[in-house]
Amino acid sequence: MTENTHNWQLYGHDWAVDYLRKGMIHQRVRHAYLITGVDQIGKSRLAHEFAKALTCLNDDVAMRPCGVCRSCKKAESGNHPDMLFTETDSTTGSLKIEAIRAVTSQIALKPYETRYRVAFFQHFDHAGGQAQDSLLKTLEEPPPHAILLLLANTLEPILSTITSRAQIIHLRPVAANVIKDVLIKHYDQAPDHAELLGKLSGGRIGWAIQAAQNPDLLDQRTQALDMLDDALKMNRAARFELANDLGRDKETLTLLLDLWLSYWRDVLLLAEHSPVKPCNSDRQIAIEQMLYTINAEETLHAIHATQTVLKQLKTNANPRMALEVMFLDYPGLVR
Repeated sequence: MTENTHNWQLYGHDWAVDYLRKGMIHQRVRHAYLITGVDQIGKSRLAHEFAKALTCLNDDVAMRPCGVCRSCKKAESGNHPDMLFTETDSTTGSLKIEAIRAVTSQIALKPYETRYRVAFFQHFDHAGGQAQDSLLKTLEEPPPHAILLLLANTLEPILSTITSRAQIIHLRPVAANVIKDVLIKHYDQAPDHAELLGKLSGGRIGWAIQAAQNPDLLDQRTQALDMLDDALKMNRAARFELANDLGRDKETLTLLLDLWLSYWRDVLLLAEHSPVKPCNSDRQIAIEQMLYTINAEETLHAIHATQTVLKQLKTNANPRMALEVMFLDYPGLVR
């Protein structure tokens, strides 16, 4: 079983927690941290627990966050006056310059109740070049009480002037057996179900916890994989219509394609008779049936096509057009 040796409500990333706690204990807290990793791996939870620890009123640094002081309770309620949050554009999902400036102007003020003011910059990899530049002055000359927490899925779109001024913490996928243990001990999951969620999560412990608490997530996953099976039976016109529908929601599309990519990898594993067990083990029979009509070469082609779209979604590429090209490269289409 996985046991936390700290008070942080976070599992699977003890090395990151230990690093941040040591910085606090030895008074070596940086003014900016850039926390990266795939969706639902624990970036927001780590940042929030770190902010709670920084603003905790407990006299013993090793006990922060204590979870019981006035500051910790306000942080947990989401209503802490010394914690600031940026908002992404509701239409495009981008982090705009106005949102960043609104937070940097507030963080210059002295803390209301604690020793720090902590600013969260969610989806910082969705900020354009000018928006990122607007943070530079604060990074170069930070107020002594200011802590900036930048969260991003990837470092690729982030300017080197930003990365060089922040401490980078990259969260790695959590081992399936660790996720299984956490779900059994802390979320009352049966061992078999916990093991399945651990495998399906792809190391995203946040997703596994959500799936344990909300069975609808597994239903949505089933629908998404059924959609892939159906797409492989469609003609060109039907695939293009599906591309048009899926291309309307860029954020949901990324999650969908990540799932499809894991499925294609499982198909390849079985096609190559690999000893590695498939991630989507509950659908092994369906995968085996696919192999009657799809070979390893076609599967590899589908993997590359899916990866290409995922890369393009990080740019200004048109999602619908990118999906159309991907569907043309998927097997099963009558030429």
